[in-house]
Amino acid sequence: MTVAIFVAPVLSENASRMVEAAGSLPDVRLGVISQDWAEGAPASARGRMAAHWRVDDVLDPAQVAGAVRALAGRMGGAPTRLFGAYEQLQVPLAQAREALGIEGMSVEAALNFRDKSRMKEVLRAAGVPVARHALAESEGAARAFAHEVGLPLVLKPPAGAGARSTYRAATADALGDALTRTAPAPGRPVLLEEFITGQEHSLETMSIDGRAVWHSVTRYFPTPLEVLEHSWIQWCVVLPRETLGPEYADIRATGERALAALGMRTGLTHMEWFRRHDDTVAVSEVAARPPGAQFTTLVSRANDVDFVQAWARVMIHGTFEPPVQRYAAGAAYLRGQGLGRVRAIHGLEQVRAELGDLVTDVRLPEAGQAPTGTYEGDGYIIVRHPETAVVERAVQRIVSLVRVVLD
Repeated sequence: MTVAIFVAPVLSENASRMVEAAGSLPDVRLGVISQDWAEGAPASARGRMAAHWRVDDVLDPAQVAGAVRALAGRMGGAPTRLFGAYEQLQVPLAQAREALGIEGMSVEAALNFRDKSRMKEVLRAAGVPVARHALAESEGAARAFAHEVGLPLVLKPPAGAGARSTYRAATADALGDALTRTAPAPGRPVLLEEFITGQEHSLETMSIDGRAVWHSVTRYFPTPLEVLEHSWIQWCVVLPRETLGPEYADIRATGERALAALGMRTGLTHMEWFRRHDDTVAVSEVAARPPGAQFTTLVSRANDVDFVQAWARVMIHGTFEPPVQRYAAGAAYLRGQGLGRVRAIHGLEQVRAELGDLVTDVRLPEAGQAPTGTYEGDGYIIVRHPETAVVERAVQRIVSLVRVVLD
């Protein structure tokens, strides 16, 4: 019997789904640490918890380590696995594992994934193509880098996630506005990157004992940054059926080299990368966690598996059976048009009439809901089909038909 601990800031829908997946694995006793009380989770998740411990701050490795010690007495043995999916948790979890002597990603490797500037230095040293970058602690340093590299540039937090607080500066005025927003200062730098043009993708990789055993690719229509810059755009992604084909051989090889340099051993990674106009590839950044934005659902639908449970099995038992992909899958993210709260959704009946046979999952914005303001929007429709081209046309058709109206 493996005693494992899952850690999450809050017992959200996604976190609860991970609790259910991990707790339902054979020969597992699952403890959960969160800032929420267990009573806040759905009954289906509570039923999979062997024990729960609440802490004030899951990002404090001392609190996490203390909670693990406390749970050991309730669970009949010392935990041998400690893991979580939240991006900001990866370094504190590694620090807690180190303090407790629990196997898992090292602190050094976790820092390689979390600190985006450090990540790029490691990747560049390993010969992995990345954008030129600099950490600037002042406006002067930022402008000096802009003078050296040229515009446009991308400005972001060194430990950001999900394109939050990320800006593109194509002109001197835009650079000044972005620097006002990011306010670099000593001890609080901003990361500046050369702006890479091309088609953006992700590469998901499952690794076991330092060896990549499975890959999946998604293609973005358009880039998340473009979506954030234009409030009218509804984002789409497509997971092609040809992930293992020769057209993605270069990024699979590049991804494996990148993960080896960063220190990945066992787990799932989410890499964002570009195919430039000259057909070369460049890595943007890599996260040592499951992807967000319903990508795990896309993988599940494309492969007819419960991919969340597959990830949990890797994190707890260290085993993975690569599935056979039979479908392409895609997601159209529904985003409110206008200002205010959701008032109405138009175009759904036509989507059902034209594409109903392809649809596998739907989450619609609710009347009165406030928009999230993210590139993921306020809902989604997921489709699948054996042919990638059919899926590509379907998601583009959905965003052309569906309109979320805000008051």
